[in-house]
Amino acid sequence: MAIKNIFQDPNIPQKFQINDLIIQDTYLINGELRKWTGETTTVSSVIYSKDNLGNLAPKVIGSIPNMQEENALEALDAAVSAYDKGRGEWPRMKVEGRINSIEKFVKMMAETRDEVVKLLMWEIGKNYDAATGEFDRTIEYIEDTIDDLKKMDREHSNLQKHSNVYAQVRRGPLGVVLCMGPYNYPLNETFCLLIPALICGNTTVFKPAKLGILLLSPLLKAFQECFPKGVVNLIYGSGRTLATPIMKTGKVDVLALIGNSKSANALQGFHPKQNRLRLVLGLEAKNPAIVLSNCNIDIAVSECVAGAFSYNGQRCTAVKIIFVHKDIVEEFNKKFAIKVSELKYGLPWENGVSLTPLPEPSKPEYIQELIDDATSKGAKIINENGGERVESFVFPAVLYPTDTSMRVFHEEQFGPVVPITSYDDINEPLDYISDSNYGQQVSLFSNDANALAPLIDMLVNQVCRVNINSKCQRGPDVFPFVGRKDSAVSTLSVHDAIRSFSIRTLVAFKGTESNKEVLDELLDNKQSNFVSTHYIL
Repeated sequence: MAIKNIFQDPNIPQKFQINDLIIQDTYLINGELRKWTGETTTVSSVIYSKDNLGNLAPKVIGSIPNMQEENALEALDAAVSAYDKGRGEWPRMKVEGRINSIEKFVKMMAETRDEVVKLLMWEIGKNYDAATGEFDRTIEYIEDTIDDLKKMDREHSNLQKHSNVYAQVRRGPLGVVLCMGPYNYPLNETFCLLIPALICGNTTVFKPAKLGILLLSPLLKAFQECFPKGVVNLIYGSGRTLATPIMKTGKVDVLALIGNSKSANALQGFHPKQNRLRLVLGLEAKNPAIVLSNCNIDIAVSECVAGAFSYNGQRCTAVKIIFVHKDIVEEFNKKFAIKVSELKYGLPWENGVSLTPLPEPSKPEYIQELIDDATSKGAKIINENGGERVESFVFPAVLYPTDTSMRVFHEEQFGPVVPITSYDDINEPLDYISDSNYGQQVSLFSNDANALAPLIDMLVNQVCRVNINSKCQRGPDVFPFVGRKDSAVSTLSVHDAIRSFSIRTLVAFKGTESNKEVLDELLDNKQSNFVSTHYIL
């Protein structure tokens, strides 16, 4: 049975309606919310509605500034000035002072929850549960970051002595950070870069992703009120137009980006002093699931469906290829296809909906290209309605059998299509992982500890997370989030992100009598924010 037109006369609950266009005509540079009077870019929703001629078209929900090179360089100059070679108010501030600013920000942010959640639904098609989950998880991440930094600062409040040398060891900021987040988690993953960068004392130029931009509008006032001028500068526009000239100046100390490796490589290449550039990157992945013959098939099916198609597969942590042992592949495929066909599709505010429209205008056509390529080479769509399209919506396609001749076998699809291949020799999926350009995660499905043990010991040397009888995922955020090869640079988690955006630095004194007097006076007069035994509760 063909899928229905999900955009036909949508019944939008009152609290989710957007009645007026959201004209984002202010931007934040050097602590000022400035009025934008230049060119603008129209923001269209993933939701289609009927135009004046009765034709379906993406619903326009607002506009954003289309800023240019001179605006980007002005924002950079503000961040450079605020850092002031480490002499600025923010980098020299006590840790407790920066924590107070972040705590004020998170309180103001919490007040915008309903508005931000609604825009997550309209702009990028997240269902209500996923949108509220992203917001709440971001708040929790910020609070956990604050707690972790307090703990770290308490540990650093003590002086160390070795070989008659006294030292105070703390972590210091790196400088100016260019922060660029992804469209699929435009709040959570962006703030997993931005907040650690800020709390460590860095100053920032923040360019939102290409999609999911309006949802930051409610937060502009909080950024302005909670941080000294120039510490947060938010600009809108094309990454090529804005980020390229920023990097060419050589004034950026950290490139913090979650997105595509091609973009990351290009931006690194523009920096004239690459050895001085710190990288914090979350990039692509082609995470496989390996289903062994001695698994619980129902658990494997359930976890692989969730892993492949949560948020329509638009996650770097999604399961993007599935290897199933030949002895059980027929049963697995039958159950998998049924489970996928049972997924509820619709608009983001509908109760229980799993599958929603895709935010990237070109993605439906790209998914079709992958399907056409695979089916022309022997693969079949094994699930009902697989690959059917209605404007920006694509129902998931499950392809089997697939092999190395097909694009979907190698490319990170980042959308609702997944290839399944059968194997006889476990070295087939192991070699695939070893030869892959990516090394983020893998999911293993088996109830046999003896079978799992050698696989675990091999795979931890190829990927950075091995999931046992569960889908690939990022959380909980206290666990390291990282990848090998082309999948990541640096580690992101509550604990590790603070270290990614800071550097260990120390003040040392030889244990002479005169130095002891100086040290005592420094600690007594409390004039230094660095040399201090102050204890944050």
